[in-house]
Amino acid sequence: MQGKIVVITGGFGVLGHAAAKVAQEQGARPVLIDHAPTPAEFASNPLAFGGVDLTKSDQTNAVMQKARDAAGGIDVLLNIAGGFTWRTLADGDCHVWDMMYSINTKTAVNACKAALPHLTESKGAIVNVGANGALKAAAGFGPYAASKEGVHKLTESLAEEMKGKVRVNAVLPSVLDTAQNRKDMPKADFSTWVQPEDLARVMLYLASDAARDITGALLPVTGRV
Repeated sequence: MQGKIVVITGGFGVLGHAAAKVAQEQGARPVLIDHAPTPAEFASNPLAFGGVDLTKSDQTNAVMQKARDAAGGIDVLLNIAGGFTWRTLADGDCHVWDMMYSINTKTAVNACKAALPHLTESKGAIVNVGANGALKAAAGFGPYAASKEGVHKLTESLAEEMKGKVRVNAVLPSVLDTAQNRKDMPKADFSTWVQPEDLARVMLYLASDAARDITGALLPVTGRV
């Protein structure tokens, strides 16, 4: 990954932070894009772009061009932006399905579309974040699982479309060990969960030249869950 430009959507979140840290450790330059305002720690970083709504194609196209201009290119796109909501169909509102589609599927579609011209130049790679929980949806997982299954199919289809030009893969994590997940599931065995930096290392491996023969893969990263 030495010298590669790695664009990370959801870059201010837990996994985004981990991916940026691991990328830097491997000699890459991370570019951070997030819907949240730019935190004070990144205020002077010319490669940090806050307040970007990736559900809007015009904003996504604009920030990807800014990222390319500021960094001098784009070699890798890590699509981490997204979210989770637990909601049953009987007790929930159908707007949740639209919300999950927007923040999980649509953000990935827009980011991939906006980055493709730049990634084609560099013969780069995309790594999306799917979900192991989308392979068989549990009760209350319907909206989330459907949106993440959309990411899986985007990954497979785009890998075929761009074969020989841009590699496209996805990781399918189980539960990440984050403060929010510990709060939401206080009785769980945290030791079985996936550490964010471990997932980030898998993502960066898939983006690296060492994985040059891998495209269209949906790789489970489930720890011991």
